[in-house]
Amino acid sequence: MSETTQTARGEERPVFSALLTPHRSLSRNGFVLLMILSCGVLFVQGFFFFITGAWPVATFLGLDLVALFLAFQLNYRAARAREEVRVSRTELLIRKVTPGGRATDHLYNPFWARFQVDRHREIGITGMQVTGEGRSTSVGHFLNPDDRESFATAFSHALATARR
Repeated sequence: MSETTQTARGEERPVFSALLTPHRSLSRNGFVLLMILSCGVLFVQGFFFFITGAWPVATFLGLDLVALFLAFQLNYRAARAREEVRVSRTELLIRKVTPGGRATDHLYNPFWARFQVDRHREIGITGMQVTGEGRSTSVGHFLNPDDRESFATAFSHALATARR
């Protein structure tokens, strides 16, 4: 191997490296704004119901606000999941990290690994997996269709490059 493919520690440089993360359309600032607006609207409604003597309704409006907050917190927690995909000439690593931070490594030899893409005529890519050595690992199940297409193209090229 040439010196250009080796790092300072003697490890081989990757031909391809990608960090796949789930997309969330609402940023943290957007979440804060949503919660402020929700608090304001529900406070006005709750105050109206409390004044008119229907105080249990005001209580349930408060529970609605708590449920909204918890739903978004669970959503943001799930967004901490990620997949790291790295291809070098000697190994293919897929590291899946759960929202809790637990990592699972799936190692393949790039010469034996096969990248399989499941396609639907109207939707596009519906699933991707790496198979080889008697096992299979799904990749990028949380990506949107456009990101799946771009990842599949780049990953296929990287796998072909590693085999040369």
